[in-house]
Amino acid sequence: MGNQFNNVSISALLIILCLSFPYTATSLSTTYYAKTCPNVEKIVRQAVQKKIQQTFVTIPATLRLFFHDCFVSGCDASIIIQSTGTNTAEKDHPDNLSLAGDGFDTVIKAKAAVDAVPGCTNNVSCADILALATRDVVNLSGGPFWEVELGRFDGLVSKASSVNGRLPQPTDELNRLNSLFASNGLTQAEMVALSGAHTVGFSHCSKFSKRIYGFTPKNPIDPTLNAQFATQLQTMCPKNVDPRIAVNMDVQSPRIFDNAYYRNLINGKGLFTSDQVLYTDPRTKGLVTGWAQSSSSFKQAFAQSMIKLGRVGVKNSKNGNIRVQCDVFN
Repeated sequence: MGNQFNNVSISALLIILCLSFPYTATSLSTTYYAKTCPNVEKIVRQAVQKKIQQTFVTIPATLRLFFHDCFVSGCDASIIIQSTGTNTAEKDHPDNLSLAGDGFDTVIKAKAAVDAVPGCTNNVSCADILALATRDVVNLSGGPFWEVELGRFDGLVSKASSVNGRLPQPTDELNRLNSLFASNGLTQAEMVALSGAHTVGFSHCSKFSKRIYGFTPKNPIDPTLNAQFATQLQTMCPKNVDPRIAVNMDVQSPRIFDNAYYRNLINGKGLFTSDQVLYTDPRTKGLVTGWAQSSSSFKQAFAQSMIKLGRVGVKNSKNGNIRVQCDVFN
């Protein structure tokens, strides 16, 4: 009698699990489009390559777009939605206004390329296209390759108010960084690995000007900054400079995805407080030192961290859909 009860219970449990499985993040798969759009990765990569040939900004812009998308409402392409007269979307929040347009354009053009292929039309989500394009910009600039898990649906909501307090700031210390990443299921080590994305791209002077002009009344320059580097930054970013002027995040190899970011931190050349603190704080100093010495170890850690980031807040068929246009709700 006991065995019969256990068998029935186990069968019922299996049925429940099977029914619920497609609606969980675990349904993401590297072969999700194998039948509906088998060449999706090749199509997206070709579109990304073409866009990079037009402008290098495509690389950091797409990478940053993915990060900002996942950290606010989950990886659901809600960052791409345009504001309307009745709704201010995520992209128009002050923390997102510095996102370069080339990132948005990359996704929209890749989506058009995918939809132009019979069978693929309106079968691939913008969220998945952004995830693929992000992997490709990293890999095409010298970074690692990883298998992208697919099967995300596009979000149905995009509100600027949802961005409040969700994104790291250049002035953040380690406790704040750890808290933000932990809220998305990411560890301290994964936070340090993902920060390595600052090996490509640029920042506007206004994001770090306090470190070179107004750190404290007695010490106007942040003492954790390399003195020569601080002088260089003052030359590139005079006090009254246009705040839209940009400076490379990585002074060594700003167009190559490598581990120079960590070597820069050891030399006091992290552009943001949130960068330099990874070396000055003993809790993360060892990771910075290790990845500064081993490019392969960093790239492996970065790839694994990106896979995990790509699982954050994934939408399914119950709370998402596949947009016809990436920047407009259906």
